Amino acid sequence: MLAELLMNEVKLPPGVVNIVTGDSATGEMMVNHPDVWAVDFTGSTEVGRRIRKIIAGSGKRLKLELGGKSPFIVFADADLDSAVEGVVNAIWFNQGEVCCAGSRLLAEESIYDEFIHRLKVRMNKLRTGPQLDKAIDIGAINSQDQLNTIIELVETGVKEGASLWQPTDWNPPTDGYYYPPTIFTDVKPKDTLAQQEVFGPVIAIISVNSLEEAIEVANNVEYGLST
Repeated sequence: MLAELLMNEVKLPPGVVNIVTGDSATGEMMVNHPDVWAVDFTGSTEVGRRIRKIIAGSGKRLKLELGGKSPFIVFADADLDSAVEGVVNAIWFNQGEVCCAGSRLLAEESIYDEFIHRLKVRMNKLRTGPQLDKAIDIGAINSQDQLNTIIELVETGVKEGASLWQPTDWNPPTDGYYYPPTIFTDVKPKDTLAQQEVFGPVIAIISVNSLEEAIEVANNVEYGLST
């Protein structure tokens, strides 16, 4: 209804913009349809690969944006309190369900422990609840399936030797798929949490010693959207 009102407002002719909602079967039908000459998809790498296979040889144009593992870099000369707020916005905005979320924190070794301490203090003050409430920092995960994916990746991080920390007094609503803001320390650049998009409120923290090392680690992923 909102889209219809907006299209009428700018006086677009009927049929210029069409919004079709549905599940994966609906999307696959649209990708396969002979009247569709271009596909622009934002989503998971797995689905992107499937779309590429479906339209291979069809002549259809294809644009894929399949996630990221964007780095947030903090050096010793930074305003640490401001940097903490930057991290909060980078990874916990929209509960981390943002394609360009800053899901890797690269912190210079000399301020690594102090920065993590300040970050934990701030995390204990994050508010969880319905997204439509402007006083809320972290809302619910979009589905049970995505929540299960987050839990699985967090368990993988623990198995690989990274250290898990979550707020001590986290009290989410009982109605909804909530997951606490989470940090992992002692993460190695090749660990799953440093390489794979979680698409949730989870950040992997890596210690670096220099600008050169930070650039090397930041670029050491298969994909990335922002820094």
